[in-house]
Amino acid sequence: MHSSFSLMIQRAVGGENDSVFNEVADSSQVTVIMVGTLLLLWIGFFLLFFLYRSQRPKNFPPGPRPIPLFGNLLQLTLDNPIEDLKKLSAQYGKVFSLYLGGRPAVVLNGLQAMKEAMVTKSVDFAGRPQGLMVSHITEGKGVILADYGPSWREHRRFALMTLRNFGLGKKSMEERILDEISYVITCLDRSVGQSMSPQTLFHKAASNIICSIIFGIRYDHDDKYLQDIIRMFTGNAKIFNGPWAMIYDALPLVRSLPLPFQKAFQNTAVLKKMAADMIAQHKSTRDPGEPRDLIDCYLDEIEKRGDNGSPFCEDQLIIYILDIYIAGTDTTSNTMLFALLYLMTYPEVQARCQQEIDTVLGDKTIVSYEDRHEMPYIQATIHEAQRLSSMVPFSVFHSTTKDTQLMGYNIPKGTLIIQNLSTVLHEEGQWKFPHDFNPTNFLNEQGEFVKPEAFMPFSVGPRVCLGESLARMELFLFLVTLLRRYQFVWPEDAGVPDLSPVWGVTLSPKPYKLGVRLRGDKTG
Repeated sequence: MHSSFSLMIQRAVGGENDSVFNEVADSSQVTVIMVGTLLLLWIGFFLLFFLYRSQRPKNFPPGPRPIPLFGNLLQLTLDNPIEDLKKLSAQYGKVFSLYLGGRPAVVLNGLQAMKEAMVTKSVDFAGRPQGLMVSHITEGKGVILADYGPSWREHRRFALMTLRNFGLGKKSMEERILDEISYVITCLDRSVGQSMSPQTLFHKAASNIICSIIFGIRYDHDDKYLQDIIRMFTGNAKIFNGPWAMIYDALPLVRSLPLPFQKAFQNTAVLKKMAADMIAQHKSTRDPGEPRDLIDCYLDEIEKRGDNGSPFCEDQLIIYILDIYIAGTDTTSNTMLFALLYLMTYPEVQARCQQEIDTVLGDKTIVSYEDRHEMPYIQATIHEAQRLSSMVPFSVFHSTTKDTQLMGYNIPKGTLIIQNLSTVLHEEGQWKFPHDFNPTNFLNEQGEFVKPEAFMPFSVGPRVCLGESLARMELFLFLVTLLRRYQFVWPEDAGVPDLSPVWGVTLSPKPYKLGVRLRGDKTG
């Protein structure tokens, strides 16, 4: 009887537990269903929102259909999308659109579209897109990535004036460049009869020239400070036009994650600190009204304008310094690397350049920038190296400053604009040899230097690259001085030259070896 009673109790308790268990199970199941329903509703709402956002406005340029979240990102080869854009242009026309995440962008291809946007309607297309990685890094300050407006115009005018009237020290711009070339010659002389890697040589030289302008200082090529500056700037350049920057721009949800694009923010923080320290040093040693360099000029401008809402301030100066440095280094150094690579690959072009140099300079001790007027083939060779390499293939992204039209399409205000400059520099019908290295692309039938309107490696319009005039002078003086003294040959054990570029904000050639030989008794 006792055991029967215990069994009844156990059954009663067990039944109660089963009931409780079933109630809990039912409650959990309801919760799962509710969460699942809410999740599906959220996903559905998100997809509807994306589809609404990604509906192209009326008469907007055509393009491929975007997919949720990613837009057209998965249709691009992120480490070099040039070929993908070429195919899209063949399908949709010279002006087409695509989506970077949920953000629409219009891509310009060919001379006609580029001229209408950047020359005829230059103000309409002179904005800078905000909310991208580069604009976050620069905080909308400076002169390269600042949006179009009064502050940008004043800062650009100031930069051009300072560079044009370069009386900052005892040396002229030309003398500074030639002085730096002498250090390059010292380095190359150590490699005569053998081969060397030129990868950092011209970056160091171009950096020293711009550092002398900004800071009033040049650094030894082995100086760790100079090497750190170059490493951080070149590292950022690779990130800015690489896949991680595109992911950052297209997918805001990932921006706080510890992904490789964070390195650009870390580098920039260090560079900003370096610039701030240099400004502080200048403030303690400067003589107002007697500027030694660009920083002194800017500090004089701050004092002259006073604290009455002027756009000139030390926070702006920090980004301004970084902007001027970028404008005056990367394109010059990479163009020199491409030019020497082409000249080793095409020795007959190198020989003709040297013949012209010898004829024009004769017994002159040094070259002058004015000598360029008598050297049409050298000029053509430099321009051809810039053209074929498509140094800055997408320039810097623009945006529209108001609702406008382009090639018959409606382009709303704030639309991101991508200039595919490579399509102009290699456009069929604009060049005699659009896909080959041939300096006659810049020579007329009389052998005179001519510059076709399709030559726009620095873009065109009000946003044309700040460093263009400095780059032209540097490239001429560097190339003439070095070709007068050396013959550059492709090393026998180096295989076949590879002319394909390494992707970045500015393209660079793949690392190569430079064979160096002296040319007779030419001392240059």
